[in-house]
Amino acid sequence: MNPSYLLFDVGGTDIKSALSDNEGNLSDIRRVPTRRGTPNPAEALVDQLHTLGTELIAGSTLATPESVGLLVCGIVDEDKGLGVFSANLGWRDAPLRHMTSEAFSLPVGFGHDVSMAGAAELHFGAGATLGSKVNNAVMLVIGTGIAAALFVDGHAVSAGGYAGELGHAAVPGGLKCPCGAHGCLETIGSAGAIAKRYSAASGTQVRGAREVLEAMHAGDPVAKRIWDEAIEAIAFSIAQLCASIAPETIIIGGGLAQAGEALLEPLRRSVRSKLSYHREPLIVPAQLGEDAGLRGAFLKAQEARA
Repeated sequence: MNPSYLLFDVGGTDIKSALSDNEGNLSDIRRVPTRRGTPNPAEALVDQLHTLGTELIAGSTLATPESVGLLVCGIVDEDKGLGVFSANLGWRDAPLRHMTSEAFSLPVGFGHDVSMAGAAELHFGAGATLGSKVNNAVMLVIGTGIAAALFVDGHAVSAGGYAGELGHAAVPGGLKCPCGAHGCLETIGSAGAIAKRYSAASGTQVRGAREVLEAMHAGDPVAKRIWDEAIEAIAFSIAQLCASIAPETIIIGGGLAQAGEALLEPLRRSVRSKLSYHREPLIVPAQLGEDAGLRGAFLKAQEARA
Protein backbone atom coordinates (compact mmCIF):
# COMPACT_ATOMS: atom_id res chain seq x y z
CA MET A 1 0.00 0.00 0.00
CA ASN A 2 1.28 3.47 -0.85
CA PRO A 3 2.58 5.52 2.09
CA SER A 4 0.45 8.26 3.61
CA TYR A 5 1.28 11.35 5.64
CA LEU A 6 -0.32 13.31 8.46
CA LEU A 7 -0.23 17.07 7.85
CA PHE A 8 -0.71 20.16 10.02
CA ASP A 9 -0.60 23.87 9.16
CA VAL A 10 -0.74 25.87 12.40
CA GLY A 11 -1.67 29.54 12.22
CA GLY A 12 -2.40 32.13 14.85
CA THR A 13 -6.14 31.80 14.23
CA ASP A 14 -6.69 28.21 13.15
CA ILE A 15 -5.13 24.83 12.48
CA LYS A 16 -5.63 23.09 9.16
CA SER A 17 -5.08 19.34 9.16
CA ALA A 18 -5.28 16.60 6.53
CA LEU A 19 -3.95 13.28 5.36
CA SER A 20 -2.26 12.82 2.00
CA ASP A 21 -1.12 10.03 -0.25
CA ASN A 22 2.38 9.76 -1.70
CA GLU A 23 1.55 12.18 -4.54
CA GLY A 24 0.42 14.94 -2.22
CA ASN A 25 -3.30 14.51 -2.84
CA LEU A 26 -5.07 15.81 0.26
CA SER A 27 -7.99 14.10 1.95
CA ASP A 28 -10.26 14.87 4.92
CA ILE A 29 -9.11 18.48 5.25
CA ARG A 30 -10.23 19.96 8.56
CA ARG A 31 -9.99 23.43 10.08
CA VAL A 32 -10.37 24.21 13.78
CA PRO A 33 -9.54 27.24 15.96
CA THR A 34 -6.05 27.21 17.44
CA ARG A 35 -6.18 26.80 21.21
CA ARG A 36 -4.86 30.02 22.76
CA GLY A 37 -4.34 31.63 26.15
CA THR A 38 -3.07 28.51 27.94
CA PRO A 39 -0.25 28.51 30.54
CA ASN A 40 1.90 26.21 28.36
CA PRO A 41 1.06 27.00 24.72
CA ALA A 42 3.45 24.45 23.19
CA GLU A 43 2.01 21.56 25.21
CA ALA A 44 -1.51 22.74 24.47
CA LEU A 45 -0.74 22.80 20.74
CA VAL A 46 0.74 19.31 20.67
CA ASP A 47 -2.21 17.96 22.68
CA GLN A 48 -4.55 19.52 20.13
CA LEU A 49 -2.55 18.10 17.22
CA HIS A 50 -2.62 14.63 18.79
CA THR A 51 -6.40 14.76 19.15
CA LEU A 52 -6.86 15.96 15.57
CA GLY A 53 -4.41 13.45 14.16
CA THR A 54 -5.91 10.52 16.03
CA GLU A 55 -9.37 11.40 14.69
CA LEU A 56 -8.07 11.71 11.12
CA ILE A 57 -6.25 8.39 11.20
CA ALA A 58 -9.21 6.57 12.76
CA GLY A 59 -11.55 7.70 10.00
CA SER A 60 -9.21 7.19 7.04
CA THR A 61 -8.98 4.42 4.46
CA LEU A 62 -5.37 5.36 3.70
CA ALA A 63 -2.44 3.43 5.12
CA THR A 64 -1.22 4.37 8.58
CA PRO A 65 0.89 7.54 8.19
CA GLU A 66 4.63 7.03 8.00
CA SER A 67 5.54 10.59 8.99
CA VAL A 68 4.11 13.96 10.00
CA GLY A 69 4.47 17.34 8.31
CA LEU A 70 4.11 20.24 10.75
CA LEU A 71 4.21 23.93 9.83
CA VAL A 72 3.85 26.71 12.38
CA CYS A 73 3.72 30.50 12.34
CA GLY A 74 6.17 32.87 13.98
CA ILE A 75 9.95 32.57 14.00
CA VAL A 76 11.01 29.00 13.32
CA ASP A 77 14.39 27.25 13.48
CA GLU A 78 13.82 24.32 11.13
CA ASP A 79 17.24 22.76 11.73
CA LYS A 80 16.75 22.59 15.51
CA GLY A 81 13.03 21.89 15.32
CA LEU A 82 12.20 24.90 17.46
CA GLY A 83 9.34 27.31 17.53
CA VAL A 84 11.65 30.20 18.44
CA PHE A 85 8.92 32.76 19.05
CA SER A 86 5.26 33.27 18.29
CA ALA A 87 3.70 36.58 19.31
CA ASN A 88 0.23 35.20 18.59
CA LEU A 89 0.54 31.81 20.28
CA GLY A 90 2.98 32.66 23.04
CA TRP A 91 5.78 30.11 22.93
CA ARG A 92 9.53 30.72 23.06
CA ASP A 93 12.16 28.15 22.05
CA ALA A 94 9.59 25.35 22.11
CA PRO A 95 10.92 21.97 20.82
CA LEU A 96 7.82 21.42 18.71
CA ARG A 97 9.33 18.85 16.34
CA HIS A 98 10.50 16.62 19.20
CA MET A 99 7.24 17.02 21.14
CA THR A 100 5.13 16.15 18.09
CA SER A 101 7.33 13.19 17.20
CA GLU A 102 6.91 11.81 20.72
CA ALA A 103 3.15 12.35 20.61
CA PHE A 104 2.72 10.33 17.41
CA SER A 105 5.79 8.05 17.61
CA LEU A 106 6.57 9.15 14.04
CA PRO A 107 9.29 11.21 12.35
CA VAL A 108 8.25 14.84 11.90
CA GLY A 109 9.18 17.25 9.12
CA PHE A 110 9.04 20.73 10.62
CA GLY A 111 8.93 24.13 8.96
CA HIS A 112 7.65 27.69 8.73
CA ASP A 113 4.14 28.16 7.37
CA VAL A 114 4.90 30.92 4.85
CA SER A 115 8.23 29.46 3.74
CA MET A 116 6.71 26.07 2.98
CA ALA A 117 3.61 27.56 1.38
CA GLY A 118 6.08 29.25 -0.95
CA ALA A 119 7.87 25.97 -1.61
CA ALA A 120 4.53 24.35 -2.41
CA GLU A 121 3.63 27.15 -4.83
CA LEU A 122 6.92 26.63 -6.64
CA HIS A 123 6.51 22.85 -6.70
CA PHE A 124 2.77 22.42 -7.33
CA GLY A 125 1.27 25.84 -8.04
CA ALA A 126 2.29 29.09 -9.71
CA GLY A 127 5.93 28.07 -10.19
CA ALA A 128 4.96 24.78 -11.80
CA THR A 129 3.01 26.55 -14.57
CA LEU A 130 5.82 28.83 -15.75
CA GLY A 131 7.35 26.30 -18.12
CA SER A 132 10.86 26.35 -16.65
CA LYS A 133 12.37 25.80 -13.22
CA VAL A 134 12.36 28.93 -11.08
CA ASN A 135 15.47 29.12 -8.89
CA ASN A 136 15.14 32.65 -7.54
CA ALA A 137 11.72 33.60 -6.26
CA VAL A 138 9.77 35.24 -3.47
CA MET A 139 6.41 34.15 -2.10
CA LEU A 140 4.85 37.30 -0.65
CA VAL A 141 1.83 36.66 1.58
CA ILE A 142 -0.26 39.79 2.20
CA GLY A 143 -3.07 39.45 4.68
CA THR A 144 -3.57 40.80 8.18
CA GLY A 145 0.22 41.04 8.18
CA ILE A 146 2.91 40.55 5.54
CA ALA A 147 5.55 37.82 5.35
CA ALA A 148 7.79 36.45 2.63
CA ALA A 149 9.47 33.19 1.71
CA LEU A 150 12.78 33.69 -0.09
CA PHE A 151 14.35 31.24 -2.54
CA VAL A 152 17.86 31.90 -3.88
CA ASP A 153 19.59 29.57 -6.35
CA GLY A 154 16.96 26.95 -5.64
CA HIS A 155 17.38 27.02 -1.86
CA ALA A 156 15.05 28.44 0.76
CA VAL A 157 16.67 31.18 2.83
CA SER A 158 15.82 30.65 6.50
CA ALA A 159 18.58 32.35 8.54
CA GLY A 160 17.45 30.54 11.67
CA GLY A 161 13.86 31.61 11.08
CA TYR A 162 14.53 35.34 10.87
CA ALA A 163 14.55 35.72 7.07
CA GLY A 164 11.47 36.90 5.22
CA GLU A 165 10.03 39.32 7.81
CA LEU A 166 9.34 41.79 5.00
CA GLY A 167 6.30 43.18 6.76
CA HIS A 168 8.65 44.73 9.31
CA ALA A 169 11.03 46.32 6.81
CA ALA A 170 10.82 50.12 6.77
CA VAL A 171 9.11 51.90 3.87
CA PRO A 172 8.54 55.60 3.12
CA GLY A 173 5.41 56.79 4.90
CA GLY A 174 5.32 53.82 7.25
CA LEU A 175 3.66 54.32 10.61
CA LYS A 176 4.16 53.17 14.20
CA CYS A 177 3.94 49.38 14.29
CA PRO A 178 2.74 47.13 17.15
CA CYS A 179 6.13 45.40 16.91
CA GLY A 180 7.68 48.54 18.43
CA ALA A 181 9.35 49.86 15.28
CA HIS A 182 8.31 52.81 13.13
CA GLY A 183 7.75 52.65 9.38
CA CYS A 184 6.98 48.95 8.88
CA LEU A 185 5.50 47.88 5.55
CA GLU A 186 2.63 46.18 7.39
CA THR A 187 1.40 49.56 8.65
CA ILE A 188 0.69 50.69 5.07
CA GLY A 189 0.57 47.67 2.76
CA SER A 190 -1.23 44.90 4.63
CA ALA A 191 -4.92 44.16 4.17
CA GLY A 192 -5.45 45.01 7.81
CA ALA A 193 -3.72 48.38 7.43
CA ILE A 194 -5.73 49.25 4.32
CA ALA A 195 -8.99 48.72 6.19
CA LYS A 196 -7.79 50.50 9.33
CA ARG A 197 -6.39 53.52 7.50
CA TYR A 198 -9.47 53.91 5.31
CA SER A 199 -11.78 53.73 8.32
CA ALA A 200 -9.75 56.43 10.09
CA ALA A 201 -9.47 58.71 7.04
CA SER A 202 -13.05 58.41 5.79
CA GLY A 203 -14.96 58.05 9.03
CA THR A 204 -16.64 54.97 7.57
CA GLN A 205 -15.88 51.72 9.38
CA VAL A 206 -15.06 48.80 7.06
CA ARG A 207 -14.41 45.17 7.92
CA GLY A 208 -11.65 44.54 5.42
CA ALA A 209 -9.64 45.63 2.40
CA ARG A 210 -12.27 44.21 0.04
CA GLU A 211 -14.68 46.98 1.06
CA VAL A 212 -11.99 49.60 0.43
CA LEU A 213 -11.46 48.20 -3.06
CA GLU A 214 -15.20 48.30 -3.70
CA ALA A 215 -15.30 51.93 -2.54
CA MET A 216 -12.41 52.77 -4.87
CA HIS A 217 -14.24 51.20 -7.82
CA ALA A 218 -17.28 53.31 -6.85
CA GLY A 219 -15.18 56.47 -7.19
CA ASP A 220 -14.24 57.14 -3.56
CA PRO A 221 -11.05 59.30 -3.65
CA VAL A 222 -10.06 58.38 -0.09
CA ALA A 223 -10.23 54.68 -0.93
CA LYS A 224 -8.12 55.26 -4.06
CA ARG A 225 -5.47 57.13 -2.06
CA ILE A 226 -5.25 54.42 0.61
CA TRP A 227 -5.11 51.65 -2.02
CA ASP A 228 -2.47 53.46 -4.09
CA GLU A 229 -0.32 54.12 -1.03
CA ALA A 230 -0.46 50.44 -0.11
CA ILE A 231 0.64 49.43 -3.60
CA GLU A 232 3.48 51.98 -3.56
CA ALA A 233 4.73 50.62 -0.23
CA ILE A 234 4.61 47.01 -1.41
CA ALA A 235 6.34 47.96 -4.68
CA PHE A 236 9.08 49.76 -2.74
CA SER A 237 9.84 46.60 -0.78
CA ILE A 238 9.77 44.45 -3.91
CA ALA A 239 12.22 46.84 -5.58
CA GLN A 240 14.56 46.40 -2.61
CA LEU A 241 14.33 42.64 -3.09
CA CYS A 242 15.17 43.09 -6.78
CA ALA A 243 18.31 44.98 -5.81
CA SER A 244 19.33 42.43 -3.17
CA ILE A 245 18.37 38.90 -4.25
CA ALA A 246 17.10 39.54 -7.82
CA PRO A 247 14.07 37.23 -7.89
CA GLU A 248 12.87 36.01 -11.25
CA THR A 249 9.33 35.61 -9.94
CA ILE A 250 7.25 37.16 -7.17
CA ILE A 251 4.24 35.04 -6.17
CA ILE A 252 1.54 37.06 -4.40
CA GLY A 253 -0.66 35.18 -1.94
CA GLY A 254 -2.78 35.91 1.10
CA GLY A 255 -6.12 37.64 1.43
CA LEU A 256 -5.14 40.75 -0.51
CA ALA A 257 -4.25 38.63 -3.55
CA GLN A 258 -7.98 37.96 -3.97
CA ALA A 259 -8.16 41.47 -5.46
CA GLY A 260 -6.57 39.98 -8.58
CA GLU A 261 -5.50 42.40 -11.29
CA ALA A 262 -6.79 45.37 -9.28
CA LEU A 263 -3.72 44.70 -7.13
CA LEU A 264 -1.32 43.03 -9.54
CA GLU A 265 -1.49 45.34 -12.57
CA PRO A 266 -0.71 48.61 -10.71
CA LEU A 267 1.82 46.74 -8.57
CA ARG A 268 3.71 45.61 -11.68
CA ARG A 269 3.70 49.19 -13.01
CA SER A 270 4.96 50.62 -9.74
CA VAL A 271 7.73 48.04 -9.40
CA ARG A 272 8.81 48.69 -13.00
CA SER A 273 9.05 52.43 -12.33
CA LYS A 274 11.46 51.80 -9.45
CA LEU A 275 13.94 49.62 -11.35
CA SER A 276 16.76 50.61 -13.68
CA TYR A 277 19.17 47.86 -14.74
CA HIS A 278 17.72 45.37 -12.25
CA ARG A 279 16.01 42.20 -13.39
CA GLU A 280 12.27 42.84 -13.49
CA PRO A 281 10.44 39.98 -11.80
CA LEU A 282 7.37 38.27 -13.14
CA ILE A 283 4.61 39.07 -10.63
CA VAL A 284 1.94 36.36 -10.54
CA PRO A 285 -0.87 35.29 -8.20
CA ALA A 286 -0.58 32.23 -5.99
CA GLN A 287 -2.64 29.27 -7.20
CA LEU A 288 -2.98 26.85 -4.30
CA GLY A 289 -5.14 29.06 -2.12
CA GLU A 290 -5.72 27.87 1.44
CA ASP A 291 -4.20 24.45 0.67
CA ALA A 292 -0.71 25.88 0.08
CA GLY A 293 0.37 25.30 3.68
CA LEU A 294 -0.85 21.71 3.75
CA ARG A 295 0.91 21.01 0.45
CA GLY A 296 4.06 22.47 2.00
CA ALA A 297 3.57 20.25 5.04
CA PHE A 298 3.43 17.29 2.64
CA LEU A 299 6.86 18.23 1.27
CA LYS A 300 8.22 18.33 4.84
CA ALA A 301 6.62 14.99 5.70
CA GLN A 302 8.27 13.41 2.67
CA GLU A 303 11.64 14.77 3.80
CA ALA A 304 11.13 13.26 7.25
CA ARG A 305 10.30 9.85 5.81
CA ALA A 306 13.30 9.77 3.47
